[in-house]
This record gives sequence, structure tokens and C-alpha cells, in this order.
Amino acid sequence: MSNELQSNDDESYTGRPRAFYSILYGGLAVGVLDFLDAIIFFGLRGSTPRGIFQYVASGLLGRAAFSGGTKTFVLGLLLHFLNAFIFATIYYFASLWLPTLIRRPFLWGPLYGVVVHLVMTFVVTPMFAAPVGKYPVPVMLNGVIGHALLVGLPIALIARWSARPTGSNANC
Repeated sequence: MSNELQSNDDESYTGRPRAFYSILYGGLAVGVLDFLDAIIFFGLRGSTPRGIFQYVASGLLGRAAFSGGTKTFVLGLLLHFLNAFIFATIYYFASLWLPTLIRRPFLWGPLYGVVVHLVMTFVVTPMFAAPVGKYPVPVMLNGVIGHALLVGLPIALIARWSARPTGSNANC
């Protein structure tokens, strides 16, 4: 029984995460979860999935993305998933230097998600061609909470899962 309890202990996750699992599964999970959050939250505020992902594409194309139809929607969707894979990749490499990111995913994952949101909102988006508008409190709360729970936490949990001994991954 004590071995069973010890295997769930934070200190038992001392292995290194596997790049394939951490990046591929983390990126896919975050891409889907953040996609769903965006279409539900902004959909309730009157946006369409096409418009949401054309906004993402507008980071590269500027306002022309909004008249690009399906092509710019697909470009925005691809860019969205590219970002998700980049976020998972950054966490993976950081966890190689800071093993606490693997041992304490419920602490570091949400904090990472909040940092991702703040960097995307206040550094990345203004550097590109996407139109920058107001940042109302509901949008800010959805961004911070959504990125903590739907971006950072899944990436951290998947990285932790991938750090378990190989035999453990086969059962999940």
C-alpha cells in the first residue's frame, strides 16, 4: 500500500518528460481546448468561428484576413495550433532544466498559462498586424482563467504523464 501511495507523490515524478508525448499530445490538447473556449466564449459575444480564426490570421495578414473567406479561416486555425505546439514545446524544454515543473503541475501549469496569455496579449499581438481593441474585464478574466486551466494545466499534466516510466505510459 505504501508503494501505491508513494507512486502518486510529487517526488515520484523525477523522470524526464518525453518530447513526443509532451509536445504532440500537449499541443493537440491545448489546441482543441483553447479552440472550444474561443468559439464558446466569443460565440456568446456574437463572433463566429470563421471570424475568430480570421482574427488569428490577421496577425500575419492584417485586416485583409477578414475578407479572405475559408482560406484565412484555415490559416488562422493552423496558426492557432502552431501556437499550441509552441507553448507545449516551451514547457517541455523548460521542464528539462526545472524538474519542479513536472513534479508540481497544479502549481506551475496554471501559472504558465497565465504568463502565456499575458505575453500573447501584451507582447505578441501588438507586434503583429492584428487589430488591437479594448480589453474588457470579461475578456480578460476568460483569457487569464482559460489559459490557466485550458492551456497551462493540460500542458503541465501531459508533460508530467510523459515523465512516468515507459511501462506506465502504455497503460494510459
